[in-house]
Amino acid sequence: MTANSLNFIMSKKHLFLIVFMLSQVSSQQEEESIQAIQYSKDNFSSEIKKKNHFVMFYAPWCGHCQRLEPTWEQLAEISNEEDNNIRIAKVDCTTDSSLCAEHDVTGYPTLKFFKVGETKGTKFRGTRDLPSLISFLNDQLGTTLGSSDVAPSPPEAVNGLMELTEDTFDKHVSTGYHFVKFYAPWCGFCKKLAPTWEELANSFRNNNYVSISKVDCTQHRSVCGQFDITGYPTLLWIEDGKKVDKYAGQRSHEELKAYVSKMLGKESDQVIVKSDNSDSVPYTVVLSLTGESFRHGIENGISFVKFFAPWCGHCKRLAPIWEDLAKKFQDNEEVKIIKVDCTLDASKELCNEQEVDGFPTLYLYRDGLKVAEYNGARNLDDLYDFVEGYLQPHDEL
Repeated sequence: MTANSLNFIMSKKHLFLIVFMLSQVSSQQEEESIQAIQYSKDNFSSEIKKKNHFVMFYAPWCGHCQRLEPTWEQLAEISNEEDNNIRIAKVDCTTDSSLCAEHDVTGYPTLKFFKVGETKGTKFRGTRDLPSLISFLNDQLGTTLGSSDVAPSPPEAVNGLMELTEDTFDKHVSTGYHFVKFYAPWCGFCKKLAPTWEELANSFRNNNYVSISKVDCTQHRSVCGQFDITGYPTLLWIEDGKKVDKYAGQRSHEELKAYVSKMLGKESDQVIVKSDNSDSVPYTVVLSLTGESFRHGIENGISFVKFFAPWCGHCKRLAPIWEDLAKKFQDNEEVKIIKVDCTLDASKELCNEQEVDGFPTLYLYRDGLKVAEYNGARNLDDLYDFVEGYLQPHDEL
């Protein structure tokens, strides 16, 4: 055998090996990725008789179709298991226009549900997000999609983790810092995150500044809808009821814990004010009291008290104004501008006694007795005028 012949045989062997390896990789990728089934006029009629079908009639150039594509594939991943009675499919109307015309497709995308054995479909008319699509299928099938693949839900309210619902969500997140996981029970990534999320909640169970919680978007769609949740899990940082940030980092316990610590440390409620004689130690003019020192601190004169929580956004915005207000009265022995941190163990009972039910709460006391609650604008001039209005000489009738 010549050298050229040997090289030719070896080249053929290498080529065969490369083709074989590529086919294995391709086969493995097909096994790992469950996609929406592509139908044409040749197999559509026969296939929809075998199982229930949810079909997207589309055109490749259609922008709405392109935006729906990842959601449709996610729906297929949930549904197109071998033992499920539903198939997620699609038909390209640019190549099978006669089939689309037969099913009255006049715009793209058109989504239709075909019950097994029937040839006339029911048109989907809702919003094209995953929870809405799943809800529509549940209504059509009379079952819970993916229920056979649902992992046990994490226990509710265990070690700091709170399960929020449509009834409890708005009130719970209306004040304070919240890190919320929006999830679906059938979502594989959600299942992987579940024990880590419990661990995160456990890490902050004794922290009074932040709440770690979760919302099941298959059960509480209105909550997820108001935050435009389109994929799972979605992790949002919420302050005083408003979305501040969407977490996009690694989902390890350490990474999540570091993120919470970073968000909590963004701002501090304490405002430092330099004293007039230059190089002395910075100080705050506002008098800080706790449950133990409160009675003695307000027993004489006018005391204007801010009951607050360090995580409260409104409290943070008020903090420098409160310092300026204290500076205006610092030479008036009759007036004290005070703050009480209601998250401290030493002050929680006091805040309950004083009927503090939101932050910040501003009460004015005269000689130890509560005489007014301030509900006006929180600018310096209005706050100052409010206090001035109670500075009447004691000997006047």
